[in-house]
Amino acid sequence: MELTDDVASKKNPPPIEPRNKVDLLGMDREMMAAYFIEIGEKPFRATQMMKWIHQMGVSDFDEMTNLSKALREKLKPLAYIRTPKIIAEQYSEDGTIKWLLEVDQKNAVEAVFIPEKNRGTLCISSQVGCALECSFCSTGQQGFNRNLENWEIAAQMWAANKALGCKPKEERRISNVVFMGMGEPLLNVKHTFPVARILMDDFAYGLSKRRVTISTAGVVPAIDKIKAELDVSLAISLHAPNNALRDELVPINKKYPLEVLIPSLYRYVEGGHSKKHVTIEYVMLDQVNDRVEHAHELVVLLGELPCKVNLIPFNPFPNTDYTRSSNNAIHRFRAILEEGGLNVTVRKTRGEDIDAACGQLAGKVSDRTKRTVHHVEFDATARHDVLNVLKGVP
Repeated sequence: MELTDDVASKKNPPPIEPRNKVDLLGMDREMMAAYFIEIGEKPFRATQMMKWIHQMGVSDFDEMTNLSKALREKLKPLAYIRTPKIIAEQYSEDGTIKWLLEVDQKNAVEAVFIPEKNRGTLCISSQVGCALECSFCSTGQQGFNRNLENWEIAAQMWAANKALGCKPKEERRISNVVFMGMGEPLLNVKHTFPVARILMDDFAYGLSKRRVTISTAGVVPAIDKIKAELDVSLAISLHAPNNALRDELVPINKKYPLEVLIPSLYRYVEGGHSKKHVTIEYVMLDQVNDRVEHAHELVVLLGELPCKVNLIPFNPFPNTDYTRSSNNAIHRFRAILEEGGLNVTVRKTRGEDIDAACGQLAGKVSDRTKRTVHHVEFDATARHDVLNVLKGVP
């Protein structure tokens, strides 16, 4: 394991945020086109700008040579491209890389690159901390500060490509992006969805819908919005086959219990031009949710839902009471699911030696919830639901 502090201090000095300037990094194509129209330019400038920012990794208007000098000079007092600061970089023995990115003076979030033989996956964060308090997740124990803005989410992809030394237009090392880092993406729809569009835009990163995955603990109204507005891949952090156990492990279940969540998954896969499935994430906790009866319950719960079950060996973190299921328990659980007709994989643990494995991301969070006074600033579509969950309202 190698740790490099302030690895990007020379290449990426802390940006000074210009007053009254518009940040272009987090704009999807529709937003970008609207901006150029607003300043009296043609909307096609949006595609040029997106190529420079995302495909070529350029943040200096002077380097954008296919823009006229007049336009470049016009943009300088009006707009900028806010580049992220990587304050730490860690390398795992298995090739996984974890970056800690500063988002403000008190907070930092983590992004993880997982290289494999035929693909490279980037796991990105959507919030500073997480308010859902899933008991087996390190992020959930760190508290919650705020939602990440568009640019702060998009910056993780931008910074990862920079750190890997590649330009997406010339060399694609990141082939998949998963919103599985810090936070609950569907409690930050306002900022998560535009970034997902950037990832899939042919003038930016050009990833296919099946290579962009949003993971959620089960925010049902936003699952319906995914189908209506994005149609990306969907993963559900299920982790329990019944409401009593899921209430304990994933408290948002009190707001959206299984009898509400599961029908939303059927709605997600219905219709469309291509066959879709849902990835079901299930962390394996010793003597908690890994028993034979749990496996049989899960078979019945998922029924005919087109899905793939991903069994995740628990990754420990400081001060947790949980332990990882034994290999025998995991294999037994898998066998029961497969006998029930389910497609099952067991996730290979990656980056555990640098705390980059599933459930281990913590970042640096100035907790605003204090765990006793839950004053949470979410976007308007999610605020009511989450505050009810935090207050224990079913």
